[in-house]
Amino acid sequence: MSKTYMYVVDRDFGFAPNPFHGYCTLATCKHRIRNTAEVNDWVIGMGGARLKATGKCIFAMRVTEKITFNEYWTSPQFLDKKPVRNGSRKMMVGDNIYYHDSSSNEWSQADSHHSNADGSVNVDNLKKDTSSRNVLLSKHFLYFGREAPVVPHNLLNTIKYENGINHRVFDEKTNDGVRPLIEWLHSQGSLNQVISAPFDFSDSEKRYSGNNSKVL
Repeated sequence: MSKTYMYVVDRDFGFAPNPFHGYCTLATCKHRIRNTAEVNDWVIGMGGARLKATGKCIFAMRVTEKITFNEYWTSPQFLDKKPVRNGSRKMMVGDNIYYHDSSSNEWSQADSHHSNADGSVNVDNLKKDTSSRNVLLSKHFLYFGREAPVVPHNLLNTIKYENGINHRVFDEKTNDGVRPLIEWLHSQGSLNQVISAPFDFSDSEKRYSGNNSKVL
């Protein structure tokens, strides 16, 4: 039986998750989810106070593949997920940014939303992101962005979900309210499409500082 991971999306740049180029990917942040979620599990991102989207669903993805950073980095299939900071907004927020060199035991971090303003390595973000080496991929996702629908209160109440710090995990085996929530999400839009732009997409050129949680 699958599990459903739910958390509050504080920032929505199109970086984490990244819903572009045919896949919804979670390759940075949320290292605990990336470490434990398995294929066929669901990851759902709910809106929070900063986005003025409390009670709304930003995205939902069923994990269809789980790979390592190095597999992600070296695969020609995910070349478009690598960031191009002077490219389009979609390219600016590419999340394919890490590579581990086993001979030197060092990580490389591409110039990205998680780098310093000058493109150099942001050590705080690197340490947090690479505390799990896994990337979650989905070819079965709903990304709503700014058109995030309000999730009916009865569905959230049934599984006893409330917005808060860290993520919550719901198991279909022990919580029969999860399936109606997934069914409702499927009724809200087309699969594998960006239904609307991310909330913070107009600021996609900015960087996230892991040290003080500020966007610069």
